[in-house]
Amino acid sequence: MPDAPSSVTTATPTDASGITVDPRTIVTSDPFNCESALDVQVGSLTPTALHFVRSSHPVPQIDVASWRLRVEGNSARQDVELTYQDLLAMPARSQVTWLECAGNGRAFFESVQDQPVDEGQLPWGPFAAGNAEWTGVSLADVLDLAGVIHSALEVHIEGLDEGKRGRPIPLDVARRPTTILAYAMNGVPLTGDHGYPLRAIVPGWIGMNSVKWVGKVVISSTPVKVPTNTTTYVLDGPDHPGTPALTTQPVKSVVALPWDTKLSAQPTAVRGFAWSGSGPVARVEVSLDGGTSWQDARLAEPAGPLAWTPWEFAWTPAPGRHTIRTRATDAAGNSQPDEVTWNRLGYLYNAVVAHPVEVA
Repeated sequence: MPDAPSSVTTATPTDASGITVDPRTIVTSDPFNCESALDVQVGSLTPTALHFVRSSHPVPQIDVASWRLRVEGNSARQDVELTYQDLLAMPARSQVTWLECAGNGRAFFESVQDQPVDEGQLPWGPFAAGNAEWTGVSLADVLDLAGVIHSALEVHIEGLDEGKRGRPIPLDVARRPTTILAYAMNGVPLTGDHGYPLRAIVPGWIGMNSVKWVGKVVISSTPVKVPTNTTTYVLDGPDHPGTPALTTQPVKSVVALPWDTKLSAQPTAVRGFAWSGSGPVARVEVSLDGGTSWQDARLAEPAGPLAWTPWEFAWTPAPGRHTIRTRATDAAGNSQPDEVTWNRLGYLYNAVVAHPVEVA
């Protein structure tokens, strides 16, 4: 693919949950990782079979009958164990929330900016993001069952996968009503690839914080230091002194067309999606002349305050090679830059990219 990620490989089009996925989107098959197939998505919600999957280890085999969620820590008044049925009996919350892998767009560091990242990092293209309805319980309600003492500082959420991967969040983020422990996705129980029986959903934050296969929640009075906030999910590079841990996702937009797709020379409604970890999207602009001029896309109403914003613009292309550039701006005034500063692990790539299209 010219000027583009070359990561997508053909593999068995079935994830670990047995769901058929688009083979074009598969990045690795063991463990299973795939991008979202946004070009065949109808509406703003990403169906489970089209939603990106990010896993560092194989899906753990969990017996929900014996599974327990343990809540503990030096800032908990008491230890609590909850069964799956206990969670189902608690007040439920459903919300449409976008999720994005922190490494989404990583391949552009090399293909666009000619700055390779560390070998072994997943070479995501632009589609490691999705927008689904998640149902579960507010993490704050679970914390209240254990009791949070005044010294509490952070909440660490830990998974039951091979590496017991987890990541802490500040107490105030954990106590937001929209930070939930989800047991359902798009109206049905989670699949294994999406974290069955329970996963965290931390809106606006990097996807790693939406920990899958949750087994433990730790309420801590001291900063929690784990690999995912000290060595792996950090900004490491000459322009990032102190290797800060990643938190929220930057403003971003994506064209809902396959990379280097073919279109007919006829009136076309080009569509896509935009989102920001800093608030709602206020504007999406489109350039068809290499960034010399920009026009506003039409924004549709998001499916909720935490959902991404669909956008669309009308285009009657002439035959030949074209590029589509999009630039989103959020309500806080943050806009996608022309270039982002390099970091060794290839995170938070949100620069404007030229999406190639061939018109016949």
